Amino acid sequence: MNKTVERNYLEINFLKDLKDTSDFDEKYSVNLVDPVDFQLNKFFYKNIGKNHHWVDRLVWTEKQWIDYVSNKNVKTYVLKNLNDLAGYFELNLHPEKKEVEIAYLGLLEEYQNKRLGSYLLSNAIKNSFLSKPKRVWVHTCSLDHKNALKNYIARGMKIFKTETIMM
Repeated sequence: MNKTVERNYLEINFLKDLKDTSDFDEKYSVNLVDPVDFQLNKFFYKNIGKNHHWVDRLVWTEKQWIDYVSNKNVKTYVLKNLNDLAGYFELNLHPEKKEVEIAYLGLLEEYQNKRLGSYLLSNAIKNSFLSKPKRVWVHTCSLDHKNALKNYIARGMKIFKTETIMM
């Protein structure tokens, strides 16, 4: 099966350019996963990714998951609704380039379409700038949530590259 997919790469260069939406109900919190827990990353990747064609890591062994989350340049943050898991994001720090990639970001299905995506993305951008990068970037595609691209742009990110690929 061939499918045409539009992929957009976006960036934000200064924290001051963030159009923040952090004024959410106190029952929601975003926290760094420390100590790392590969099971959390694997859980979110599978459960969020099943609707968005996230397939690359489905073949990973337990050791590959552990090695990935144990890398000092990978940071995982979890969004909780009180004690319930709601979403996550992974940041990949690239110190040699002085940039941070938002590698994955998503919400479990029951938390989608509640404006939590903008809250989660705002937190991802703010936490990315803690390492003082020159830029924070992400890529999204037409297989992602229908509001993903709009959310990135609404938070102040700008498209710097667009491509069409066949899957």
